[in-house]
Amino acid sequence: MMKIDKDKLIIGAAGPVLALVTSFVLTVLVLLATGLDPIEPIRLMIENAEFSDVQVLIVNQTGIYYLAALAVAIGFRMNLFNIGVEGQYRLAAMVSALVGAAVDLPGPLHILLIVLVAIATGAIWAGIAGILKTTRGVSEVVSTIMLNAITTSLVAWLILPKNFGVQPAGSNDLTTGQIAESGWFPGIDMAEGGQIYGFTFVALALGVVYWFVLNRTRFGFDLRATGESESAAQASGVDAKKMILTAMLISGGLAGLAGMPILLGESHTYSLAFPVNVGFTAITVALLGRNHPVGILFSALLFAFLDKASSNLDVAGYPKEITQIMQGIIVIAVVVSYELVRRYGTRRQQQKVGEELAAGGAIKTDKEVSA
Repeated sequence: MMKIDKDKLIIGAAGPVLALVTSFVLTVLVLLATGLDPIEPIRLMIENAEFSDVQVLIVNQTGIYYLAALAVAIGFRMNLFNIGVEGQYRLAAMVSALVGAAVDLPGPLHILLIVLVAIATGAIWAGIAGILKTTRGVSEVVSTIMLNAITTSLVAWLILPKNFGVQPAGSNDLTTGQIAESGWFPGIDMAEGGQIYGFTFVALALGVVYWFVLNRTRFGFDLRATGESESAAQASGVDAKKMILTAMLISGGLAGLAGMPILLGESHTYSLAFPVNVGFTAITVALLGRNHPVGILFSALLFAFLDKASSNLDVAGYPKEITQIMQGIIVIAVVVSYELVRRYGTRRQQQKVGEELAAGGAIKTDKEVSA
C-alpha cells in the first residue's frame, strides 16, 4: 500500500486554503471600510449561481480559464514565466477565425484546420520568446510582455476593413467574418440554460494529458528536472535549451486553444467584443491551483464563478468591481501565503531530518552499550 506523506499533503493544501481565507477576510475589510455589507454580495452571487443559465456560463468560462491556465502551468513547471499567454490566445483566436471564415471544408476537417491554426499561431508567437531566451538569454518575462503589446497593435491592424476585417452593416463592430456551420464545434444543449461548449470537454481531456505527460513520461521528467535545476539537468544529459524552447512552444500552443471554446461554440467569429484578459487571469488560476490539473480546475471554477455570478450585484446597489477586488486580493494572498507555507515546509523538513538523525544516533548508542 502506498504510504501517504501527511506533511506533504498538508503543506500542499495549506497554500491555496490560506490564500482563499486571507483574500476573503481582506475583501470583507475593504467592504466594511467603504460602508457596505460584506456578506450580502457573496449571498447574491451564490443566489445568482442557482440559475441554470448562469451555471452554463460558469462551466463555459471554466473551460476557457482551464486551457489558458494549463498553458501558464507548463511554463511554471519549467521555471518559465509565460506572461504572453494573453497575446498568444488573442492572436491565435484572430488568425484561426480568419482562416476558418475563408475556407469551406467538411465539418471535421474544417474544425481540425481551425484548431491546428490556433495551436500553430500560439506556438509560433510563444516560440519567439523561447528563441530569444535560448539564443540571447533574453528573459521570457520581458519578451512576452513586449509581444503582448505587439499583439494588441497587430490584431487592431488586421481587423481593419481595409485589411482582413469586416464591418457588418449598421454596426460599429469589426469582425473577421462568419465561420461556416461546418466549422462549429457541437456542444450540449441544456433545457433552459443555453449550450455548454463542446470544447470544454476537450479542455478537461487536455488536463488529463497534461498530468500524464508530466508525471508518467520521460519528457515530463526532463521538463520538471530542467525547471528544478537547469545546470543539473544538463549535467545528466538533458538539453536544457531544447527543453526551454519546447516548453514555450507547448505553452503557446495550449494558449492558442484557449480561444476555441467561444470561437467554435458561440461567436464563430473574432470581433472587438472577443473576451480579453483571459491570459492574465490564467496566471492567478495556475498559481492558486499549484500547477496541478485538479487544483487548476477548481481554481478556474472559482474565478469563473466570480466573473459570471456577479452580474446581479449592480442591480442590488453593489459595484461589480467587488469581484475584481477579490481577484486582485487573491493574487497578493497567493504570493504571500505560498511563501509562508514554503518557509514552514523548509523548517518542517529540517526538523524531520534532525529528528531522524537523533533517532539514528540513539539506536547506534544503544547498540554500542549492549556490545
